[in-house]
Amino acid sequence: MTDETIGAEPDMIGILVTDMARSVAFYRLLGLSFPEGAESAPHVETTLRGGLRLALDLQSMVEQFHPGAAPGGEGRMTLAFRLPSAAAVDQAWTRLTDAGHGSVLEPFDAPWGQRYATIRDPDGTPLDLFAWTEGRG
Repeated sequence: MTDETIGAEPDMIGILVTDMARSVAFYRLLGLSFPEGAESAPHVETTLRGGLRLALDLQSMVEQFHPGAAPGGEGRMTLAFRLPSAAAVDQAWTRLTDAGHGSVLEPFDAPWGQRYATIRDPDGTPLDLFAWTEGRG
């Protein structure tokens, strides 16, 4: 092993989903933009701030070429969504839980200087919602 790196850079976050329409609707509630017709596609993606891409792939499609690829258990991946204010965290959490999505942590003032909450997407992936409360961000 050498000290050289291969030069890999993060480019995309991929999430396996079981129901594309349900997942696209969920991520649109968070403000992400997907092309028209994404609900019926086996793979969709959007570009996030800074150029990183977020992809949703139907588990049934991925398992056609990678049997057993679906992760099991909890907490295999999380995404953090920054919101503009503490009030926006509360509003987003309310909007998502009112739409039937599960809550892991209700909004609270975290000791690390964030208004913070965690909800689950339709397939159980935990998503953190936060806003900096101490002039950071």
